[in-house]
Amino acid sequence: MSTRFVRPGTAPSPVLDWSAPFEALTEGVAFVSRGRTITESDVVQFAALTGDFHPLHTDAHFAASGPFGERVAHGMLTISYAVGLVPLDPARVLALRRIGDVVFKRPVKLGQTIHVEGSLTGLSPISEEAGIVSFAWRIKDAHGALLTRASVDVLWATDHVAEAAEPEPVVDPDALHPAGAFCPVPL
Repeated sequence: MSTRFVRPGTAPSPVLDWSAPFEALTEGVAFVSRGRTITESDVVQFAALTGDFHPLHTDAHFAASGPFGERVAHGMLTISYAVGLVPLDPARVLALRRIGDVVFKRPVKLGQTIHVEGSLTGLSPISEEAGIVSFAWRIKDAHGALLTRASVDVLWATDHVAEAAEPEPVVDPDALHPAGAFCPVPL
């Protein structure tokens, strides 16, 4: 989703640069992820992967008489897909540190498209190499209804780490052991 609605008379929030070093980030920057449609296959595979075969997710007959009137996606599937939808730059985001304060507001039904809207809510330097970046995430459907919200912390690299990460030189194996030279083979 590249277009954001801005109310008349308000200025748009600055947009997060996922490649920026920790020291260049500021609180309040926002982002909107691309979307993803939750399919029956997603739910079936997630149930098989996790062992969570709760009938609200896997049994159409049971779910039809349940509180949502049909099968719904696992809440943890929704959170997992949100992590995949957010464009975390692997050169900057070193690790997912914490997902907390998760609140499931509405069920995610099969066939619904979700996306993540978020904002940077905190910056905590922890070393010369990295800091903790805190986000507020809101997982929404295609109509803007809030499905899930969570706070997310990631370990974000500074420019110091990017400068220090020099690529290792490529070694030509033939230069180490020229043709015809003795080369011991470990047993």
